[in-house]
Amino acid sequence: MESVVAATAPPSPAAPGDWLPAETPLPMPIQSLREGRLARTSLPSMPAGMWLRRVCVIGVTAALTLTAAYQIWWLLRGQGTDVLEGLLLLLFVALFAWIAQSFVSALAGFVNVLAHPHVRLGLSPHDPLPVPASRTALLMPTYNEAPDRLLAGLQAMYESVAATGHGGRFDFFVLSDTTRPEIQAEEEAAFAVLRQRLGDGARLFYRRRADNAERKAGNIAEWVRRFGAAYPHMLILDADSLMTGDTIVRLAAAMERHPDVALIQTFPVVVNGNTLFARMQQFSGRVYGPIVAHGIAWWHGAESNYWGHNAIIRTAAFAAQAGLPELRGVRPFRGTVLSHDFVEAALLRRGGWALYMVPGLGGSYEEGPPSLTDMLVRDRRWCQGNLQHGAVLPARGLHWVNRWHLLIGIGQYFTAPMWALLMLIGIAIPLHHAMLSEPASATAGFSPVAFWREQDPQRFVWVFVFTMTILMAPKLLGYVAMLFDRELRRGCGGTIRALLSMLLETLIAALMAPITMYVQARGVAEVLAGRDSGWEPQRRDDGSLPLSGLLRSYGGTTLLGVLMAAIAYAVSPALAAWMAPVIAGLALSIPIVALTSARGPGRVLRRLGLFQIPEEVTPPQVLARASTLRAGTGS
Repeated sequence: MESVVAATAPPSPAAPGDWLPAETPLPMPIQSLREGRLARTSLPSMPAGMWLRRVCVIGVTAALTLTAAYQIWWLLRGQGTDVLEGLLLLLFVALFAWIAQSFVSALAGFVNVLAHPHVRLGLSPHDPLPVPASRTALLMPTYNEAPDRLLAGLQAMYESVAATGHGGRFDFFVLSDTTRPEIQAEEEAAFAVLRQRLGDGARLFYRRRADNAERKAGNIAEWVRRFGAAYPHMLILDADSLMTGDTIVRLAAAMERHPDVALIQTFPVVVNGNTLFARMQQFSGRVYGPIVAHGIAWWHGAESNYWGHNAIIRTAAFAAQAGLPELRGVRPFRGTVLSHDFVEAALLRRGGWALYMVPGLGGSYEEGPPSLTDMLVRDRRWCQGNLQHGAVLPARGLHWVNRWHLLIGIGQYFTAPMWALLMLIGIAIPLHHAMLSEPASATAGFSPVAFWREQDPQRFVWVFVFTMTILMAPKLLGYVAMLFDRELRRGCGGTIRALLSMLLETLIAALMAPITMYVQARGVAEVLAGRDSGWEPQRRDDGSLPLSGLLRSYGGTTLLGVLMAAIAYAVSPALAAWMAPVIAGLALSIPIVALTSARGPGRVLRRLGLFQIPEEVTPPQVLARASTLRAGTGS
């Protein structure tokens, strides 16, 4: 059992038991999903006219979807609608509605960005720095992460907060769930060195759990129950999170000014990309991300979502409302809530608290996965967690917007098999008609495109162009919005380099899409079959794999692509040509993943100014300091 010391006078580090403040317990009862009611429908901080914003988003989404659905129905109606055609229509409508809502939300964000949106909760980075009156704990959970890298980021943030002159209001906690003995030893040794470096008065604490129950959610909940009463606010970080002291102080002061707010979610910018894949992710997040974030913030209002990190939370509200129950049912749905952040947000709102996203604040950063492999490993865990939300959807008293968040999270993983099924049915229908009309030569020159064009050439082209426009528009809108932001445009390499980056990102993403679709569809099948995702630490810098690892991970994907190519060509060369984008992505999955996971191509593109972002041209002080410490050239 760890011993404790007073928070106001941390001792010189000697042992892990000496690295904790005095306990200040705060009850955190487990919440029921079968009982409960929405405490308040209207909140003091809620923006005016939220109902109109939501009617606009949902109404325009519905109008676009009905328009496209009518056009598809017209193509299918010729000789009546059979089972395959009915399935195609249902799949098309569901998937089009999915991309249409993303488009409408991005369009709202685009308008807001160009119109210089109203500052939410008074969180303008240009106003004088406020003076926080209460204490805030910064919590950095870690699970088998590299200690030196983790603590370098923590030290950079600690120094950034101290530089504001308000460091005395903020305590930093490393909450370790590390299970590997060698990393545990390194972690404790590195923390001791950091405490000595920062001095005896450092407000820096360390706790390691022996029991990893409930994973990250349990890690945070255990801290709340032991220490939460001393801290009105807690700022949740990830192991790769970085935030400026300026932003941290502003968030704490905003919580004090708005007593009905339980959570403020920042919009983290992805930084420090070294591999080609990571650089793609940071560019797309920096250019396309802001309009998406401003859009959802505009119509989500006080029912925003929570992403699990880089967010400040009112501790007492979290303790009273967000204790997660164990889910019932069959494996892997039962047990610990994996995607806990969505559920915690829904429970906080049910308890009568407001939740906001503030994409215009800045000063919030994270690192992305270095490779498609690492992203898919993380995505597999999220897949299981999001599908678990099927058990949370019927919970009593949730606000409909929070149910919408849960439903979107579930739907995100069903879209992959739905796109695959839509493609297969789009081939099966013309093949079926060809077999009925000319059985002897049904496959001679068979082309799905030719069949669909014959139904109504103009309408077919219109539907295709309309769908692709809706699908690609968020990227185009993000690029156009960037052109109006001089600092962002220059930081992304200028108009031409940013355009080339967008085109290259779109091409590589299109090649990766079939791989992602296949792996996500397989992940859904594994979850439904009861296979658990496990809990593995994430790689941060190098995403490369040896050839044996590539073969093990993508050999099946490659084989599937080759088989699809052979079957399609045997049916008709025209069919093989039509399926070429999907076939190429699958068959070339090993070289695609190898190329994008390597640091060499990333360095070349960086020298060319492609996939560049402002944060690497002129790094904020906290990023520069963290990089210096990680390189071992700072103290």
